[in-house]
Amino acid sequence: MKLFVAGVNYRTAPVEVREQFAVTPPRLLEQTRRLQVEGELDEVVLLSTCNRVEIYGATRYEARSLDSLSKAVGCSEHDLRLHGYVIENVEAVRHLFRVASGLDSMVVGETEITGQVKTAYEAARAAHLTGRMLNRVFQKAFQTVKETRTQTSIGRGATSVGSVAVELAERIFHDDLSQQKVMIIGAGRMGETCIRHLAKNGARSILVSNRSFERAVELAREFGGEAVRFEECLQTMTDVDIVVAAAGCPNTLLHRVDVENLMRRRKNRLLFLIDIAVPRNIDAGVHSLEGVYLYNIDTLESLVRENVRFRQQDLAKCDQIIDAGVSALMARLSLEIEKPQSFLQICLPFVPKPIIAAGTF
Repeated sequence: MKLFVAGVNYRTAPVEVREQFAVTPPRLLEQTRRLQVEGELDEVVLLSTCNRVEIYGATRYEARSLDSLSKAVGCSEHDLRLHGYVIENVEAVRHLFRVASGLDSMVVGETEITGQVKTAYEAARAAHLTGRMLNRVFQKAFQTVKETRTQTSIGRGATSVGSVAVELAERIFHDDLSQQKVMIIGAGRMGETCIRHLAKNGARSILVSNRSFERAVELAREFGGEAVRFEECLQTMTDVDIVVAAAGCPNTLLHRVDVENLMRRRKNRLLFLIDIAVPRNIDAGVHSLEGVYLYNIDTLESLVRENVRFRQQDLAKCDQIIDAGVSALMARLSLEIEKPQSFLQICLPFVPKPIIAAGTF
C-alpha cells in the first residue's frame, strides 16, 4: 500500500494560483469521490484551505500521474508543473503531522488548521472514503497535535489567519479600534475568528454579513454586533472603516466598479479591505483606487515572519514530538516503501525537484 500527499500551498503557489485549485465546502465530498475514482485510490482525504489544497491518498496500485489527480480538482497541467509537490510514505505522514499542528502554516502554530484537517478527515470517513491506513494516520496526527499544544507554547499569540488580520487592522489604526466600524463578510470559521478578536480588542461597532442571514444574526448577537443582509452589505459599507472578507464562495463579491462607486458616496474617506478568502472575495484591481487599501492573505506574511521569530524553541520541541509520533506510527503500520515504480517516480516529471525535497517541508 502506497501512502502519499500531493498538492500546492502558500509556499509553492501565490494566492492567484491557489484560488484556482481551491474546492468550496459544498463541492468537497463530490471532488473527493472523483479523486478516488480517477486516481485509482483505495483511501483519500481532500483538504482545501486558504493556504493549501492537498490530496492525502493510499493505493494498492500504481497511481496515475499527478496530472490526472490535478484535473479532478480543476487544476491545469501548467500550474501543476510550476507549483505542485508530491511526498510519499513516512515523509507524507510527517507532513500531515506538521500541517495539522500548524507548523507548516503561514501563521506558525495556528489552531484553525487543526479544525480544518479534522473536518476534511471526518467528511471523508463518514463517506467511507478512508480505511485502515488513513484512519490510523489521521487519528495519530490529532493525538500528536494535542501533545504539541500541551507540551509547548506554540499556540499562544496570533495563531490564525483571522487573528493576524485583526492585528493588521490594529496597526493601521495605531492599536486603537475603539472608534472604528468594522464589517465581516462571511460568518464561517475564519469570519468568526475575526469577530472574536475584534471584540476582544475593543472594536466600536461590528457588522456581520452572510448569505445565511440567520447565521449572521446568531453571530452578531453573540458579540453585541449587528447583522446585515448579504444583498445590502455594499450599501452599508458607506459608513464602514474596515472590511474583512472571509466568505467561502467561488465568485468575486466586491468588484472594482462597486468599490469605485462606494468611494464616491464616502467622499473618498479611507477604506481598508482585508481579503482572507481563497478564492479571493475582492477584485485585486480595487487597490489602485484612491483612498482604498487592500490586503490579501499573502500580504500578511510580514506579520507572520515576526510571529515565527518568537517561536523557534517551541518549533524545535514540536518537531521532536512529531518525529516520535511518526516513528511510532510507522512501526505500527509496518509500511514498506516501494522503490521501483513508486508513486513519486511516476509523478516526478510533473514536479520540480526542489519542491519535493524532504527539507522543503
